[in-house]
Amino acid sequence: MDDGEVLEYDNQRPWSPGSYGGSGGGGTSIHITALDGIINVNSLFTLAVFVGLAWNPSDPADGGLPSGDCATGNRAEERLVSFHVLAFAFFLFSSLVALCLKQAVRLIHPPPGGSRAARINRAALRGGILACAVGSVFGCGFLMLALVNMIEIKLGRLGCGGAAAVGAVIPLVTLIPAAMLIYTTIVFYAFTR
Repeated sequence: MDDGEVLEYDNQRPWSPGSYGGSGGGGTSIHITALDGIINVNSLFTLAVFVGLAWNPSDPADGGLPSGDCATGNRAEERLVSFHVLAFAFFLFSSLVALCLKQAVRLIHPPPGGSRAARINRAALRGGILACAVGSVFGCGFLMLALVNMIEIKLGRLGCGGAAAVGAVIPLVTLIPAAMLIYTTIVFYAFTR
């Protein structure tokens, strides 16, 4: 990662366009902040996935289970576990890539004469941030699918048209994809600038 532009890195203060020789080349402290945000959010989602995996969906003591034609079978429980594991894998991938990028930026030695500057391969940094974003988006998608399966297990299949199940799923499948679309748009905008 040492064949790139000279970008300022300072973990004590945010980057400003005039802070490195007047050339607004872009600061890595902004990238570090973005990577910190990815790591923090993915940690919360990973915790949610672990809580979901520890829960036994077919335990009648956890609440009423639907009976009859609206009850889901073992297939829904298998999908629930599969989606949780996939969400965990994508969140872990995204967090590990973000941690590696963050460490790479911090470990690069500044060039001679530059006090807080480092040579950063901007393409590698941007590619890594894009990989983090893709991992987070896929993790959110699989976590949403796991939650839909949990709702079906607890409240009945969506095909039965139960008001509680449909009422719980509608906000879930509208708000999460909308947030992922906004996130993807902003990451794409930042990636092209």
